[in-house]
This record gives sequence, C-alpha cells and structure tokens, in this order.
Amino acid sequence: MWGAAVAFGLGALIAVSELAFNLLKYCGAAYLAWMGNVLNPKVGIFYVSFLPQFIPQGHSLIAWTFGLVSIHVALGLLWSSMLIGATQPLRENVTKWMDRTTGMVFVLFATRLAFSKR
Repeated sequence: MWGAAVAFGLGALIAVSELAFNLLKYCGAAYLAWMGNVLNPKVGIFYVSFLPQFIPQGHSLIAWTFGLVSIHVALGLLWSSMLIGATQPLRENVTKWMDRTTGMVFVLFATRLAFSKR
C-alpha cells in the first residue's frame, strides 16, 4: 500500500510540501502514541483481571472503575515524577557514558567493516 502511494506521487508531494510532510508526521506520531497506550496488552489484562475484584457488589461499575483507574494513573504519574527527579543528578554522567559507548560501537563496526573480506 505504501509502495502504491509513493508510485502515485505521495513521496513527491511530501518532498515538496512542508504542510503535507508535517501532516503525515503528526498523524504517524498520533498513531504510534495510540498504539503504545490503547493497544498495550499488559494494561488491558491488568484492568480486566485485577480491577473488577475491588468493585463492591451493587455499586456503580462505571464510577468505581473510573475511580480505580484514576488512582492507578495518579500513582503512575507520581512514581514517574519521583523517578525522573531522583535520576536527574545522574543525567550528565549517563549521557556521556551512552555517547561514548555508542561511539565505540560504531568505531568497532567500522573497524570490522574495514578488515572484512569479500
């Protein structure tokens, strides 16, 4: 399908139109974000198997479910914020280490390529 779209001029349109490029880029980002959250099976399994056991008999299923989900989201945001704050002082050292390590990996790939035989 993508090959047909390019054959009919999508590639040329995106190459010359910044608006078309940005539109496709933002649609792609939204699609990836949707797939990463909505289609995450771990969260779905957790909600389907874990949350119903905490809803009292005879109470509003919708209200209790949204309440429990809100607590889960709040705890996740709190934990993520604390984790980001706690690792902030390590940011520069980790970034330097990652840059050097990935640089060394590329140098090793280049060396292997240079000495490879046909």
